[in-house]
Amino acid sequence: MKTPRAGRPAGKAELEYGRGTGIPDPTDVHVGARIRTRRLLVGMNQEQLASALGLTFQQVQKYEGGANRVSASRLSQIAEILSVPISYFFADLGAGADQATDPAMLAAREHMQRPETIELVRAYYAIPNAQVRQQFLTMVKAVAVAGGQDS
Repeated sequence: MKTPRAGRPAGKAELEYGRGTGIPDPTDVHVGARIRTRRLLVGMNQEQLASALGLTFQQVQKYEGGANRVSASRLSQIAEILSVPISYFFADLGAGADQATDPAMLAAREHMQRPETIELVRAYYAIPNAQVRQQFLTMVKAVAVAGGQDS
């Protein structure tokens, strides 16, 4: 069932999201994914974030999956705990609907949110020497190119 959302111009109908529809709002999913990514980047698990917020880890799971909407006050708390501005959670949100359904963009976003990707980024930035970081990056690129030639 298509119905216009509040605040949308007439003629701009889209799917209805929210409670009872079984479809989480894409904004809630995006914010949840950004919470998860940042939590993993700082090396925090769901239980640690939940404890800092006075919640259960299941509630954090629901936030991260977009099943439950994060209130403004809760998002402010999360931003403080994860040491980011609130705007961090909305980065790339206005990139457009085309990117939200583009298979290449979806695949890239999925790769960036994988735990091993986040762990690699965290380890990379843990290297204190900028020259060593650059050498590591050069090595990873060389391995990626060599790996592609073997296929």
